[in-house]
Amino acid sequence: MTTTAPLVDPRTITLAHYAARAVLERVLASYGTTFQQNVTLRLAAVADGPVERAALVDGVTDALKVDAADAHETIDELIAAGLLVAAEASRVEISGSGRELYARTSAETAPVSARIYAGISEEDRAVTGRVLTLITERANAELAALEARQV
Repeated sequence: MTTTAPLVDPRTITLAHYAARAVLERVLASYGTTFQQNVTLRLAAVADGPVERAALVDGVTDALKVDAADAHETIDELIAAGLLVAAEASRVEISGSGRELYARTSAETAPVSARIYAGISEEDRAVTGRVLTLITERANAELAALEARQV
């Protein structure tokens, strides 16, 4: 019997996203960190030094589709936890403990990710990457159009 793979649609994308996110959230929970905090911390970790708080908020809102108030709250939580520090009035940067936490959680999830992606050809991953990028671009355009109508 041959099983036909499902077409990419909102359900298959959602199931894949939430399955992978659940794995990451389990790791993060053991460190007392949330998914939104991890995304915010990552943006600060990959920056070349201090970042404008507004740019960090934009990065979080763009990545997670949350409102700016939620992103500001997350940044404040990370500052209170000592994982981000206020570098200047409008800039923040990752602290040493924030960088260490990000490195530890990344190292812990890396072998899990490797197992999840094992056996998927580079060609299949490239096609999937192109398709998901196109879907993301189109969804972002639709979201922008919807938001423009609400103004």
